[in-house]
Order: sequence, then C-alpha cells, then structure tokens
Amino acid sequence: MRFLRRSLTGLFLAALTVAGLAMAAWIVKGAVDARMAQTGGSMPARERVYTAAVVPVVPETVEPVLEAFGEVVSRRTLEVRASASGRVVELGENFADGGRVAAGQMLLRIDPTDLEDAVALGRADVADAEAEVADAEAALLLERDDLASARRQVELRQTALERQQSLSERGVGLAAEVEAAEIALSSAEQAVLSARATVNAAEARVASASIALDRARIALAESERRLDEATITAQFAGALSDVAALEGRLVQANEVVAMLVDPEALEVSFRLSTAQYARLLDQDGGLIPAEVTISLDVAGLDMVARGRIARESAAVGEGQTGRLIFAALDRPVGFRPGDFVTVRIEEPALEGVARLPAGAVSSTGTVLVLGEEDRLGEERVTVVRRQGENVLIDAAALAGREVIAERVPTLGAGIRVRPLREGAEDAPPTPEEAAMIALDDDRRARLISFVEGNTQMPAPAKERILTQLRQPEVPQQMVDRIEARMGS
Repeated sequence: MRFLRRSLTGLFLAALTVAGLAMAAWIVKGAVDARMAQTGGSMPARERVYTAAVVPVVPETVEPVLEAFGEVVSRRTLEVRASASGRVVELGENFADGGRVAAGQMLLRIDPTDLEDAVALGRADVADAEAEVADAEAALLLERDDLASARRQVELRQTALERQQSLSERGVGLAAEVEAAEIALSSAEQAVLSARATVNAAEARVASASIALDRARIALAESERRLDEATITAQFAGALSDVAALEGRLVQANEVVAMLVDPEALEVSFRLSTAQYARLLDQDGGLIPAEVTISLDVAGLDMVARGRIARESAAVGEGQTGRLIFAALDRPVGFRPGDFVTVRIEEPALEGVARLPAGAVSSTGTVLVLGEEDRLGEERVTVVRRQGENVLIDAAALAGREVIAERVPTLGAGIRVRPLREGAEDAPPTPEEAAMIALDDDRRARLISFVEGNTQMPAPAKERILTQLRQPEVPQQMVDRIEARMGS
C-alpha cells in the first residue's frame, strides 16, 4: 500500500510539472503571437529608389569639331643633286643637317678644273668658227664680184653682136665677124653660169661656217653652264636635311647630296572616312575651306597652329579608304615635317541639337527620360555627332526634358529615382564634405550583421562597406542607406 501511494504521488507530481511546462509554452507563444501581430509579422515592403544624376535637354547651335590624326609635310622640298661628277672641293657655310641657308647661298663646289678646260676649248672652237665664217663671207664677196664682172661681159658681148648685126644688115660688115660676136657672147654667158655656181658654193660655205659657229657657241654655253653647275646654290631659303656630302668625297652626276626644306611652307595631311568627308562638302560638292587646328604634345605642353583646308587628293590610293585632305598652316612655329599631330576640323554649325554625356545614350540609340513621380521612361533619339565624351542629338522631341546622365544596369524604364541636378542643393556631397558619425557598439553590430547576411551584395563592395563600418567614424550617408534597407 505504501508503494502504491508513493507511485501515485510521483505520477501526480510529474503530471503537474508537464502541465506547468505546457502552460509556460502557451504563455510564451501567446506573447510571440501578440508581438508578431503588432509588427505585422515581416519587414514592411519598400520600393527601392536609386539616386541618379540628370541633365536637361537644351536645344542650341553647336559647331561640331571633327578630330583626326595627320602628318606635317612641306609644300616646298628640293632634292639637292650634283649636276656633274667630280670631287667636292668646298662646302658652304651651314652645309649640315639642320643648317639654315639663304636663297642663292653656295652649298658646295665640285672640282671645276676639267670643266674650265672644256670652257677654254669651247671658246677656241668659237674663235675658229668665227674665223671660218669671216673667210667664207670674204670669198663670197669676191665670187659675187666675179659674177657681176661676167654679167657686164655678157652685156658688152651683146652690144657688140647687135652692132655687127646692124653693119651686116647695111652690107658693111662680114658674116664671119657676126659669127665671132655670137661665139663671144655665148662664152660670156657660160662664164656667168660658172660665176653663179661659184657664188652658190661660196654661199653654202658661209651657211656651213655659220652652222659650225652656232654649234661652237652652243658647246661653249653648255661648258659654261656645267662650270656654273659645279657650284651648287640654294634655290630658296630653308633648312638642310639628309646631308650626304663631305669635302674631298667623289660624287656622281645626279647624286642626291642633301634635301632642302622650306620650314615656313608647311601643311598637314590627314585621312578622313568617306562619311566625315561628306560633311565637309558644300552644296556644289566642293570642299569647304574649313578652319583646322593642329596640336603636338611636347612634354605636357601643346604646340598649336591654325590653318585652313586647301585641297584633297585626286585618287583614293591602292589599298586605302576615305579621302586624303591637305590643310595649309598659317604660322607653324615649332613644327617640322614628319611631326605626327592631332587635327581638329571645325564643321559647319548644327542647329536644334542638344549636348549630352556619351554615357546617356545606349548602343541602341535610346535614353532614359525622367517622367512623372520621378519615374524613368525610355525614348529613342537621333545621334547627330559624337564628340569625344559627349554626343549631339536631335533635340526636337525631348526639348526641355531631363535625361539620365549615365546609364547603369540598375536603371531602366519604370524605375523611380531621386534626381541629382547640377548645382542643386540635394547634390551628393563630395568625400571631403560628407558627414561622419560615431556608432555605438549595438548599432554597429546590427549594421555589420545585416551586411554580412546580404547574399546579393558583391563581395568587393561588401568588404569595402565592412571595412568602413569597423572604423571609429562612419559616413552618415552610408549608414542611412543601410538602415533604410533594413527597414528600421
């Protein structure tokens, strides 16, 4: 009986303990349910709002600048060649690479000994030819005198024949005398023919002597020219390059001994695509004399020169595309032929276009436009020009509206943003001006726990934010952003 009574007592106590535990669990559950009912059971759903910079679409008149790369060349470049072969006996002043010479200045002289001898022989040949011409002309005068004398003899013989014929008709003269007069006239006429032949021969001799004299004079002039060419002079003022002659060196005829470049007559050649070339044509299809600016970066300093488009190449060239353009430079101070320069061409002005950052326009030609309630919409635009980091679009459809300055993957149509305008009071603070606050341990722990538990945040960004959260002072803007996502 005692055992039974103790067993029942123990069972009663165990049942009473289980009942107490169940009551405690029920009370805890009720408290949790009440708490959950008060907080809604989950974090409140919030629309994510992104901060984005916007720019207005303002129509304006813009002069586009076309950028290309070109090479500086000289319009006046002369190959200095040796006109005769021989040994270089004298070099002119500044006859070296980069030497500046004046127009007509002596550059070099080739040994003129043989050429002087040729000139002396030529002068002797001319004197001999002149003497031959004088002798032939004197002989011609004598032969002409002989011809005149023969013709007078003919006249006399003719008169004598007529007198004998008159006497014979009157019966005074003899027939033999008339016949003798006729024979004498015939002999005189034969003498005239012989004199004429002699005169013709003398005239031919004079002509031949004159031709020989002309040939001698031509040979003398050529010898004198070759003697003058032994001294090479500068055709215009300029600078020398590629000098390949030394005193005492043997040079061959037509050998290039230097290059003479006019450093003031410079131009730049550059190649444009066909589309770019078409934008520089006027209504008649001619190339407009657009202004150009060339620049050369030298140790961080830009040498700049201005000019105008002068002409274009007549042919495209084998294996080439586009058009080769030449622009004359006004004052190319410091530039030299061969410089690789940047060329900027001022195109005709465009009206009714807006300038936007290049990142505002997608590859498909669309922009994100700020609409009602700061929600984004997507609009297609016409890109007129691309100017470095900016683009020019046709502003007719979007005039006065605002577009996102730079498109990012998180932004799209329908997304709500907090617009940041240039110069506005709500513009994002710079890193130097950002407010810093100190966190207590509990708040810091909750922020770190939330960031570590976020599985959608990229690892590099998470590591950067955690590093900042562990600092004594944390940016206020970052703390507000994290707590907004936590819903607290």
